[in-house]
Amino acid sequence: MTGALAGFQVERYERDGFLFPVDAMAAGEAITFRNRLEQAEKDYAAGNHDRPISHYLMGGGSHAVCPLASDLCRHPGIVDAVESLLGTDLMAWSVSFFIKDPGDGRVVTWHQDLTYWGFGETSDQVTAWIALTSSTVENGCMRFVAGSHRRHLVPHRESSFEANLLSRGQEIAVEVDENEATDILLEPGQCSLHHGLLFHSSGSNDSADRRIGVAIRYVNPNARQVDGSKEHALLVRGVDREQNFIHFAPPRHGFGPSEIALHDEIMRSKTAASY
Repeated sequence: MTGALAGFQVERYERDGFLFPVDAMAAGEAITFRNRLEQAEKDYAAGNHDRPISHYLMGGGSHAVCPLASDLCRHPGIVDAVESLLGTDLMAWSVSFFIKDPGDGRVVTWHQDLTYWGFGETSDQVTAWIALTSSTVENGCMRFVAGSHRRHLVPHRESSFEANLLSRGQEIAVEVDENEATDILLEPGQCSLHHGLLFHSSGSNDSADRRIGVAIRYVNPNARQVDGSKEHALLVRGVDREQNFIHFAPPRHGFGPSEIALHDEIMRSKTAASY
């Protein structure tokens, strides 16, 4: 594992519920991924499609329909770091692009991911958030509350705040002390890792450039839907002996009819997840 975490990094993650910055890839490689994304946006816009590309990039099933997403979630630098936390058998359950254009006002309210994922309070998951651009206070970086992953699930409420990037406007229904939050500053190619119970949010992009991050939700085979249903996941390392998930192959072409059909099937089967 060339990108394995050191022992002190694992201890810090377990203590705080998050770890940053992790050097997942070279800055030049991150810029290449950004260029691929923006070229895909242009190519898609030039085609004849019923839905905007954001429908596929943000929903969590992008790794079934977009080769860029499947390449990112299988990147060795990311997977090596995640292996240090979850073990040698790993699946990408969800891949979402969080894109904030300059001045669009979009934010992510305080929430815990596991509230909506259907996995209960398991620690057999981790989110890797990869920066394809710099992530700063000015452009709306993520914010974490250290140690909040030890509070278990807290009540959430749904809101009608249109600028919220989360699908249902979900937010924590208890008070969060903003003074306790850590700004997660990242350079292109760096990532953060966080637990699904961690309190986290992000602000608006008030800079002159896009802020582009990719949230990859990894699970190991011990994770499962508490209601007994099976959801889809892409095996990225090792084997799945538990068979709690339905596996699929990475997309070959991108946004083809069969890939779109698989994406739609994946999204229909997902529990009302937090994206």
